[in-house]
Amino acid sequence: MTDGETGSRGVPAGDRYTAVVEMDRINHVETIYKCALVVMLLVVIFSLGQALYFMMTDKDDDKRTVWALTRRIGLSLVLIGMVAFGIWMGWLHPHDIGQ
Repeated sequence: MTDGETGSRGVPAGDRYTAVVEMDRINHVETIYKCALVVMLLVVIFSLGQALYFMMTDKDDDKRTVWALTRRIGLSLVLIGMVAFGIWMGWLHPHDIGQ
């Protein structure tokens, strides 16, 4: 191909490799982001279970249950923010049940 010719995707032949590498990088970021969301959700669930355990075992005036629930609320807000940011960046695609 000469400099003026384009590839099958309409991208100039010299820029095709750069476009492929860029798409791989974007897909890699999406995968890492989705894994981070799952880990964050598991941490929120763990914190909720921890609060339940502290509530059942602590008999005195201990604040461990309150702190575990406070952490869970904070982590939940971070998780909601991460989901909103992922939708804004185009990494997450919300859809209806039938789609």
